[in-house]
Amino acid sequence: MDPKMKREIILHHYQNPKNKGLINQDGFISVDMNNESCIDEVHLMVKIENDIITDARFDGEACAICTSSTSIMIDTLIGKTTEQAKQIVSNFGAMINEEEYNGDILEQAIVYDDVGRQPNRKKCALLGWWGMEKVLEKNEQS
Repeated sequence: MDPKMKREIILHHYQNPKNKGLINQDGFISVDMNNESCIDEVHLMVKIENDIITDARFDGEACAICTSSTSIMIDTLIGKTTEQAKQIVSNFGAMINEEEYNGDILEQAIVYDDVGRQPNRKKCALLGWWGMEKVLEKNEQS
């Protein structure tokens, strides 16, 4: 993907994040994530009905990479089954860690394919996704 287009997508999701702002509603699984090495803090809430992610929201204070990555994650995962979400989350993590991954299932999250070359930005890109992993684990346990 063209570097200029990548920057535009990231900037768009930073300036106009999808589903930002928490709501007071039952049926959501919530997790709080923070990055000890910087300012990033993400509060994530996800609604799963019949093994499908039907809604997700987030809030917190975070850098452009963390905010846009979490926004893109939510945009990508709403409407997916929990199994599809696990595969996408796993492949995103592999991509960031410069391991083998399936880019075809990442949709617009592929814009972070070079973040792994910047070790100090890996946690920023992964924080919301780690939160989603925790949500999916909590969902399995309930």
